Amino acid sequence: MFIFAQNFLMENKYPQKPGLDFILKQAFFYWNKTLMFQLMFSVIYFAVFFTSIFFFASKFGIWDQQQEMLDAFKVSTEAYIAKATELGQTENSQYFSYAFLGTLVFLYPLNLGFFQIFRKIDLNEQISLSDLFVGYNGFSFFKYIGYYLFWLMFYLILFRTLILPFVWVCVTLFVAPIMFFMNKTIFESISLNFRALKMYFLEIFVCIIVAFIFKYIGFTLLLIGGLFTFPFWNAMIYSLYKTIFSEKI
Repeated sequence: MFIFAQNFLMENKYPQKPGLDFILKQAFFYWNKTLMFQLMFSVIYFAVFFTSIFFFASKFGIWDQQQEMLDAFKVSTEAYIAKATELGQTENSQYFSYAFLGTLVFLYPLNLGFFQIFRKIDLNEQISLSDLFVGYNGFSFFKYIGYYLFWLMFYLILFRTLILPFVWVCVTLFVAPIMFFMNKTIFESISLNFRALKMYFLEIFVCIIVAFIFKYIGFTLLLIGGLFTFPFWNAMIYSLYKTIFSEKI
């Protein structure tokens, strides 16, 4: 069990900021140390995701709609846009959108398992596949899916803008690990996240860019490689969290 210091940020514990190289090396260390779990995460994630999407696409006639849109596209671009707009307003399309979002929300707690695994590595404890599913235990499951639903709704609202989605990612980057390790509420976590962002903006900005690029580079270079790099984002978040927030173990 962890007893957390009154001052969460490392400004009071460490007078000098750790460099970017330290944070990045630490993130790659955690990722490299858990490659098999990275692969298991991706296989489970995509298996559930695509199974769910194909099921609901068939259930709500999305494949038939796709064929109608393809036929319209053969006529003209204007006909395609008109057909897409028409089909997008149908009840089945809306139900499919809800199912799509529901699938993403359901899968989110899988990410929390890596925080458990990385912490066990720090403590030299044995890690197991069951650690990957810690986010689904008890009431915590509803807490995490509630947060991600809240996060996703705001992200979709801001998605049409160019800068605000990135700002929202920065402002909420540490919310999940703060909730997981400190048992804080969503808004308490956002407040602590905002304080960290003001102090470590450059480090956080660079790490987000690196994590985003590395997360998807595996799919561009070699498809199977993406299964290893896709969950890398969690290692970067944990490395930043561990560096910025102080804890007494």
